Amino acid sequence: MSQETLSIAGFNVSPHHYIGGQRVASGELFDLHCPIDQSLLGRISEGTPAHVDAAILAAQAAYPAWSALTAAERKPYLDRFAAEIGKRADAFCQLESNDAGILLSRMKHGVIPRAMLNITWFAEHALSLQDRPLETEQATHIVRHDPAGVVVIITPWNSPLMLATWKLGPALAAGNTVIIKPPEWAPLTSSLLADCAHAAGLPAGVLNIVQGSGAGTGARLVSDPRLARISFTGSVPTAKWIAQAAGANLVPCSLELGGKSPFIVLEDADIDNAAATGALMYRNAGQVCLAGTRFLVHSDIRDHFVAAMRAYVEKLNIGDPRDIAVEIGPIIHPRQVERVKGFVERALADGAELLWGGKPHPFGAQYFEPTMLTNLRQDSEIVQNEVFGPVLTLQTFDSDAQAIAMANGTDYGLGGVCYGETAHATAIAEQVRTGFIWVNSFGIRDLAAPFGGIKRSGIGREGGDWSFEFFCDVKDVVLPKKPFRASFSHR
Repeated sequence: MSQETLSIAGFNVSPHHYIGGQRVASGELFDLHCPIDQSLLGRISEGTPAHVDAAILAAQAAYPAWSALTAAERKPYLDRFAAEIGKRADAFCQLESNDAGILLSRMKHGVIPRAMLNITWFAEHALSLQDRPLETEQATHIVRHDPAGVVVIITPWNSPLMLATWKLGPALAAGNTVIIKPPEWAPLTSSLLADCAHAAGLPAGVLNIVQGSGAGTGARLVSDPRLARISFTGSVPTAKWIAQAAGANLVPCSLELGGKSPFIVLEDADIDNAAATGALMYRNAGQVCLAGTRFLVHSDIRDHFVAAMRAYVEKLNIGDPRDIAVEIGPIIHPRQVERVKGFVERALADGAELLWGGKPHPFGAQYFEPTMLTNLRQDSEIVQNEVFGPVLTLQTFDSDAQAIAMANGTDYGLGGVCYGETAHATAIAEQVRTGFIWVNSFGIRDLAAPFGGIKRSGIGREGGDWSFEFFCDVKDVVLPKKPFRASFSHR
């Protein structure tokens, strides 16, 4: 049996599951290492079939009472939940920096405020969804958003806290009970979320955390017919398996699967601004699904842009993410480091030209230099497939039509960036086939707006009403405006 708590950077966190309001240990354990220096952070409880069954039973048992509450009655619980996250802000920051390598600066100024907002915003928005009337000539339609049941949320390792709360907020606000399967490589902040839920007084079984591998714990969860919904963020191969398993039970899935997003720089762009934004694509060591990783630059400004972006990249501070001044930290796991290296090596062997970077960084074993490759064919592996590391590609174009064709020339369609004179860039952006695209900007997000991709980048949308459309059973209660009498006449 592992220890009851782990102590990391002066903060305690449980390595065990959270099921039915209680910590539950497992005899099966897995090691958790720090990506910064590969030190052992602790041994984590692995979810067995018994743990999965217990979590589903606990969520089922809690569902009748939780779902029977109105959105207004659930809201105080969720507001307290968000407040508990705020009280533990320092612990969340240190835990996620240590187990996922996330920048401490990003945690403090971006992730913690967003995680709290993910809970409170959806709790508030749920109030506006109650019994929406829709008037037609024949009837009044009362459109209800009813809770669906037991929801499984599977989160990735590149932003565990933010993405867990992004799904958890609307799932709980809608009246569902939830089981989170956190990433095996970064489970600690999900465990701390359980403490927040407990302190906030969420009834036992409303939120459950079952840790473990995707192939073990995750597979057992998603194949269970007792589920009402599965929400997953991660890789395409895993999503295909989840969809197949869920399909056998007709369980609806929401799948956010990353991308290979274009970063288009038109000939009339503000080159310096575009270059500065381009350097941001290396944040989180390039482990950001919505980053623009394929730079498509007009040939007339190519040299100017490359020089400007190189200057910004050379200023990036690489090192320990727990240092508030650091801008690029480690890659999450040795397997991911090998994946990134393999992409670069194969591209160079295939004739790619290295503009900068291209090799491991001396700071540590899981660090890789910010890299830019060019002289690439549109059908080359590194242009077509997601690397998920600090590796970008640069291609040039000579016309708008060529830029659009190249932007749309992959099987992905999550996001994009387009820099240029506003009307020109907007016209291009409207023809790029993605779920969203930023014009002369990057990273602007609003919880009321839809988020999600097309093609291999996913199925479904999250945010605003779209989250509730997924996490709810939408019902139409029809009230006729005139007395109705049954008629058996044939037409």
